[in-house]
Amino acid sequence: MNLHSDENVITGRLYLTGEAVRLTLAEGIIAGVEKAGEGDDKSLIIAPGLTDLQVNGYAGLDLNTDPLHPETVRDISVKLWSEGVTTFFPTIITNSSDCILDYVSVIADACSRFPEAAGAVGGIHLEGPFISPENGARGAHPAEHVRPPDWDLFCQWQEASDGMIRIITLSPEWPDSPDFIRRAAASGVRVSIGHTAATPEQIREAVAAGATLSTHLGNGSHQMLPRHRNYIWEQLAADELCASIISDGFHLPDAVMKVFLRMKPGRIVLVSDATGLTGMPPGDYVTHIGGEVTLTEAGKLHLKGNPDMLAGSGKSLLHCVETIVSKGLVTLAEALDMAGRIPYRLVGLPGDCLPVSGGVADLVLLSEENGGLRVVKTVKAGQTVFKTVM
Repeated sequence: MNLHSDENVITGRLYLTGEAVRLTLAEGIIAGVEKAGEGDDKSLIIAPGLTDLQVNGYAGLDLNTDPLHPETVRDISVKLWSEGVTTFFPTIITNSSDCILDYVSVIADACSRFPEAAGAVGGIHLEGPFISPENGARGAHPAEHVRPPDWDLFCQWQEASDGMIRIITLSPEWPDSPDFIRRAAASGVRVSIGHTAATPEQIREAVAAGATLSTHLGNGSHQMLPRHRNYIWEQLAADELCASIISDGFHLPDAVMKVFLRMKPGRIVLVSDATGLTGMPPGDYVTHIGGEVTLTEAGKLHLKGNPDMLAGSGKSLLHCVETIVSKGLVTLAEALDMAGRIPYRLVGLPGDCLPVSGGVADLVLLSEENGGLRVVKTVKAGQTVFKTVM
């Protein structure tokens, strides 16, 4: 796979320790790690490439639009390199059975045709349609396509995707949810709880059946909940569950993120929930996710006329890293782990994504500038796929 340039030596500071190193890359892996030499550039931070488990679209390109073209999947893969994302999960939300079948087929086709997509797509995230029909919990998903879990239908989608569906978000409030979760988990699919109105007992049953993740915990939920017995507390209390959060500055208050981080140390994953409007100019738009929506000057994306009902995110995963660090909730190394190493391992992707000898050569080189981060170089499978023009 010859995507861009092949630069087999990387120098900089390891994100975890600050140690100045020289990495030698060969055949898609890190072949060697040694101390940086006198003349080596030590200014950049070397971190694992970011892994985004929830991408609905990016930069004007929408994965939930009809018709979806394979070129769209390829182009999103390439555009995300500029944000340091080396692996992402195209996320298909609640829709008709035929649309979901078509979308997952197109994503599989894109990965078979384009090396850019084949390298970047870690799998498909199916967010719905087996979610709660209730307002609030359903979020911006279309109510007319919400339905109870159906294993035979899911198998049709999985076959059409060439087995690429690796994450499914569902609500365990439906009567047959535990059986569906057991079957999905046994097949190697990560089951995530989200957009739910489930009781605490149903949450516990889902965990016992094999659910291992909570999707954007704290969002896709009712405005008002019972103060003690509710699905957020129950998911927080389940040590078996990792939790994804959207730390874009809009989806969760700082105090809530602080509590989540304390309750699940090492088990929090940052996701962007990026949409086709991420990176676009502010204004009113019409999308499949939410219909009429508004993107504000600050980058908040909400249903038009209802600022309290978010419709995905208008910010990138890198922005989520910057935001949670700027709030003093975690260190930069911890945030980069939550956006890189932890999600990569959670979904069982091959190899070790840490910048160590024998590790996968998916890397991002970052510069700290004006209180934020700038992607200087992105490396995928040992090849430079993005580089800032100096």
